[in-house]
Amino acid sequence: MIAYFDTWVHYVCARIAYVEITSAWAIAALLCLYLPTVVGDRVALAQVNVSFAEWTVPTKGSHPHDPLAAADGSIWYTGQMASTLGRLDPKTGVFKEYRTKTPDSGPHGLVADEDGNIWFTANFAGYIGKLDPKTGAIVEYRLPDEAHDPHTPVFDQARILWFTVQGANMIGKLVPKSGEIKLVHVPTANALPYGIAVNSEGVPYFAEFGTNKLASINPKTMEIHEYPLPTAGSRPRRIAITSAGAIRYTDYSRGYLGRFDPKTGSVREGPSPGGPNSGPYGIAALGDVIWYSESGVHPNTLARFDSRTEKFETWAIPSGGGVVRNMMATQDGKLVLACSGVDRIALVDVR
Repeated sequence: MIAYFDTWVHYVCARIAYVEITSAWAIAALLCLYLPTVVGDRVALAQVNVSFAEWTVPTKGSHPHDPLAAADGSIWYTGQMASTLGRLDPKTGVFKEYRTKTPDSGPHGLVADEDGNIWFTANFAGYIGKLDPKTGAIVEYRLPDEAHDPHTPVFDQARILWFTVQGANMIGKLVPKSGEIKLVHVPTANALPYGIAVNSEGVPYFAEFGTNKLASINPKTMEIHEYPLPTAGSRPRRIAITSAGAIRYTDYSRGYLGRFDPKTGSVREGPSPGGPNSGPYGIAALGDVIWYSESGVHPNTLARFDSRTEKFETWAIPSGGGVVRNMMATQDGKLVLACSGVDRIALVDVR
């Protein structure tokens, strides 16, 4: 219990410092609010050491939206409000920014191909972009007018780019070799397709943030199959796929972390430590461990869920996070975060 108590003290102290609480009664109230209760041994003792390194992006107000852990150890990000793509070398702290060819493109999600090109969704301008970091040249693949807000991209094993189109309620694919683009509508109206990931069999799964459903799309026929979640109020926002093929999702509206098994259709879920207004958002899987952000608490927290023990741990993000919208695991077991509201990029060392 000592290990957990020490982590709890640091957690509460971080919250007190963040909101600058000075009165005795307010501090007492906060201590009571966050005093741990033992209920079925759901809260873990602090057995994991986590440290944060954060860098402020060069362009103030760019609000980095999504991060990308590149194969060379660099961290890329989309500076959505400044219409930039950025690269950070965490070893030196040196940034390099690339402005989009079309102003106010609102780059949102991004992913790297095997040649090191950075593909991104122009959320404000209705195109998919490809940046060549060596030359700075950007190729734009224009979408039909209806598909005006491409959202999150991901490559499958065949190097086909899949992407969600949130407001247009569509899923698209782009063949890089030919530039061919195909789009289909999601069956449920106003489903707001959001986070997307591809499983080991090459099947894309995505979250429907406008309703209580997950879905998959057949990569050959582009037929969409939807999977309703048991609670009508669920709003899955982002997903991660485990090594066992389970779909983990952040239920943003209810403050839950969920698990969907595509083989059986079964759903398991549980409340996030931050409570019903914790706003679970960005998510990543590292083996049997699920990491995600609680974006509705202040400061934002980085949450860890061990699938084997079914225990949670949380750490306050030093800068406050300012809504951590997405995260990604690195090849060596670390995490990269985009701390949008505070204009920072974070690298989390997990030991």
